Amino acid sequence: MILHIDMDAFFASVEQRDNPALRGKPVVVSGNSKRSVVSTASYEARRFGIHSAMPLFQAKERCRHLIVVPGSKTKYSQISRQIMAVLQHFSPLVEPVSIDEAYVEVSGCESLFGPPESIARQIKNAVFQETGLTCSIGIAPLKFLAKIASDMNKPNGMTLIREEEVPGFLDQLPIRKIPGVGKQAMHRMIELGIEVLGDVKQFSPSILDLKFGKFGRRLHELSMGIDETPVDISSKRKSISSETTLSQDVSNPQIIENILLAHSQRVGRDLRKKEMVCRNVSIKIKFSDFSQITRSKKTDAWICASAAIHAEAIQLVRKVQIKKKIRLLGVGVSHLRHKDAPVQMELLAPREDRARKQWENVDKTLDAISDKFGNQVVTLAALNPSSKKNKSD
Repeated sequence: MILHIDMDAFFASVEQRDNPALRGKPVVVSGNSKRSVVSTASYEARRFGIHSAMPLFQAKERCRHLIVVPGSKTKYSQISRQIMAVLQHFSPLVEPVSIDEAYVEVSGCESLFGPPESIARQIKNAVFQETGLTCSIGIAPLKFLAKIASDMNKPNGMTLIREEEVPGFLDQLPIRKIPGVGKQAMHRMIELGIEVLGDVKQFSPSILDLKFGKFGRRLHELSMGIDETPVDISSKRKSISSETTLSQDVSNPQIIENILLAHSQRVGRDLRKKEMVCRNVSIKIKFSDFSQITRSKKTDAWICASAAIHAEAIQLVRKVQIKKKIRLLGVGVSHLRHKDAPVQMELLAPREDRARKQWENVDKTLDAISDKFGNQVVTLAALNPSSKKNKSD
């Protein structure tokens, strides 16, 4: 049996815990500009239809007395580590999947802590005792069902799907609840008359593969109660990213590239701080009409230099036909490993390899200066507000 632990409105709940004046009131964690988006909404705010990723101005329109709190990434990360430590007490098989959720494999732990539902109750109590926060837990013999179950009785809920209940539950499960079914896939589902997971059984795997690619094959397996995805205890951080909603929409190519440069600097520094390198760079663009695209590419070598990340991001953005103004830009890296991990030799020309190493050494020097004297002591000329390159759009 697998448990999926999901903290309830995590960021907002932390702020309500730390400030009693916020308890019972509609709270969102967000920046507080006209361009900000909601990071997390308290359950009091959700009653007004407010949700994560909603533009803050829309949230304020729905709730005139909404309270906006800036939040603290450092504080949330520390509490997350406390939660994961609690889970490790009940099982060695813990897979964190984000700052506020994790899977726990409890098969074999019954002799110590009792049946799965008893373990779930003990976890809920222990998390509350340690952090003062509530969580919701889903219990199921299939990993994807455990995640779905944890969302069924929020907040502070617990849902158990027994093995004998799985076939009937799957047949009636709304297809929109399946992780990975986005808006585009949902449109195709409707066209095919697929409303619940059980409807998938009427289509052959080959047809589903044709309509949905690899995900179609997985849909067929899930409809048959097959999910061999294990709780991955070796799971490490899979990506690092930085993004921001801009103070005003932009379309000027030079401004776009400078914004990508700033994000590349942040991502590169985070990589180096963790002594990691990456093999994939991606960009995220959200346009003024809220449509969104992502692009990614594999790099020729393992990199951590900010300049190298920026160069890859520039290549990606220049391939995008930008016909609308942009409201959000981001840079991410993935396919990570430790910088000293053994790896097959790269087929790089010596000159290219030397240049890459030189930029990495420059970055490490700048990182050390920033750590000692602050981030604003040394900045790139392109990111200086007084630079002629940073003209208004």
